[in-house]
Amino acid sequence: MLEQKMNTLSLYGKTEQGITGAAIEDALGYALQPVRNSLRQILIVPPDFTRFHSNAGLITQLLYHMLSPACRVDILPALGTHMPISQDQWQAMFGDIPYERMLVHRWREDVVPIGEVPAGFVQKVSEGLVKEAIPFAINRHLLNPGYDLVLSIGQVVPHEVIGMANHSKNIFVGCGGPGIINATHMLGAVYGMERLMGRDHSPVRKVLDYAAEHLIGTIPLNYILTVTDAPGGVIRTHGLFIGPQRHYFENAVALAQEKNITWLDKPLKKAVVYLDEHEFASTWLGNKAVYRTRMAIADGGELLVLAPGVDKFGEDKVVDTLIRKYGYKGREYVIDILKNAPDLGQNLSAAAHLIHGSSDGRFKITYATRYLSREEVEGVGFSYLPFEEAIVRYAPAKMKDGFNTMEDGEEIYYISNPALGLWIDKNRK
Repeated sequence: MLEQKMNTLSLYGKTEQGITGAAIEDALGYALQPVRNSLRQILIVPPDFTRFHSNAGLITQLLYHMLSPACRVDILPALGTHMPISQDQWQAMFGDIPYERMLVHRWREDVVPIGEVPAGFVQKVSEGLVKEAIPFAINRHLLNPGYDLVLSIGQVVPHEVIGMANHSKNIFVGCGGPGIINATHMLGAVYGMERLMGRDHSPVRKVLDYAAEHLIGTIPLNYILTVTDAPGGVIRTHGLFIGPQRHYFENAVALAQEKNITWLDKPLKKAVVYLDEHEFASTWLGNKAVYRTRMAIADGGELLVLAPGVDKFGEDKVVDTLIRKYGYKGREYVIDILKNAPDLGQNLSAAAHLIHGSSDGRFKITYATRYLSREEVEGVGFSYLPFEEAIVRYAPAKMKDGFNTMEDGEEIYYISNPALGLWIDKNRK
């Protein structure tokens, strides 16, 4: 297969500033060298704008200019259930690549069945929690025989559904259909986020590994993986891993566990998390503030989410309606109502999200928003604080990531971007 002819590598940053843009460009050139002259048409699969800090934007730009115009380069952002990238977002992430090079993944319509992971395997890896086979369908463009090479780009970082994001998740979930998206989200939810976040071999990852081995062998696929952080919004790439073999992903996982997990000496009484308005417009995305801090917040504590750009709950109308209808009211509540809620049963990714987005009553979740009313926020089970009131007391410009003491002595823990990490109380059981 073509992907085996590419050069492979694991590249690590030598300083805290990470790998330079020039070194990334050199690494990409080295990887492509054996196949570059034979490529006529290539598909690049980067993450969408919600993974801006993955540095996939720079990598995509470098690849595009290395290969075009001698090679036709199409770009299929791995949207999953997210909204398509706007032209402004495209320019911010992908620079001068023409917007018309984008192929939009429509997760409900644009997919083709490729097989299933058998029920017996699913039952085994889920410890009997899920007993049904999982059907797989992926975006039709991935199966286009005209592509000489498919390059999947993305960040390995702790994730609430699979444990560590990226690798084949970019293909199967980011470019997948309702069956796989619903099934994997629910599998991760019933297994338990706390059991899988920040780890490699979760039930969902094992299901995707099985599918990668058995269902997509005809796709000329290779992976480009990054490990990044972004203090002050400045992206630092600490690792770049290129190769189809799983051990390149494992190298990235080990580095991400070092760079993207913060171990705390004590549980947090109050965490304040900021959601950049250009990156987070829904609680579907913004609840990373909940997912990534839930193992750090004390029982009876509070999570305050500063959400200036959040103006909806779901990324599409169907999911938004379901969130408004059922709310973030806990794992047991969702499991119970699924018995008599066919609309939610047909959208299990939404059901899983409702589980993920609740603290199960263990700590208080407060959203401070501009565009959602008190009635809307409280209607889904969160507490509400007007954004303009919250931002006066908890001004991001006056705080640093980590512990801060307010003027009246209140101690809070501030996180400027929850998508870039995972926070855990090292003493939790």
